[in-house]
Amino acid sequence: MVGAVLVAFLAGLAVGSFATAVAHRVPRGMPIAAARSQCPLCRAQIGARDNVPVLSWLLLRGRARCCGALISPRYPLTELAVGLLFVATVLVYRDDAAEAVIGLVFVAMLAIVTLTDLEQRIIPNKVLIAGAVICLAIAVPTDPGGVPERAIAAVAAGGVFFLVVLAYPAGMGLGDVKLAAAMGLFLGRAVGPAVLTALLVASLVGLALIARYGSRARKMAIPFGPFLALGGIVGLLAGDQLIDLYLG
Repeated sequence: MVGAVLVAFLAGLAVGSFATAVAHRVPRGMPIAAARSQCPLCRAQIGARDNVPVLSWLLLRGRARCCGALISPRYPLTELAVGLLFVATVLVYRDDAAEAVIGLVFVAMLAIVTLTDLEQRIIPNKVLIAGAVICLAIAVPTDPGGVPERAIAAVAAGGVFFLVVLAYPAGMGLGDVKLAAAMGLFLGRAVGPAVLTALLVASLVGLALIARYGSRARKMAIPFGPFLALGGIVGLLAGDQLIDLYLG
């Protein structure tokens, strides 16, 4: 099991690095399979030794080798977070390989949409569609009986958020609706705790901002995608247990 955990962590670091590249390229219309990464300031090509997840950032002390430009800490933090979440997912689903792979894809998708929503207030359709297709491609042959539950959860979660958008369009966008639906597809019934977690944490953050800034907080635009992503992780790792606990 130790070997599996180590492999999952290293794979997560690599996927986290890939997620940062996708989050940068997709909203800008750049091909994902473009040439090697370039420095965003001087456009010099980044060498392989400077693309090692986490380690390269530490060795370079957060600066590009080519021109000394600052490298955002979001890169190593994303890589490390995805690595740890890969380990957690493998441990939780160690007895179900198909669900484990679906969970790993889900983590990668959430990492990408969190970055794009934080940076550009965008949840790319391409990322959600790719994630949904991969999820179904794994679930249909390995667990056909569970597909209807996934479909119902997707419609229910997306439908609830769509009603919220209709009632209060300034507070949420259609990207959040699509993300909620994709989460339902990945999580099935566990999307319930995921959505509740997202709403709870977002409400607490909103109350904290109101307490700090007063009426000015109402004018602050806060992306909801990261809250959904956090809820999605809770749903992935503990959603079924929370439902069973509630029902019991």
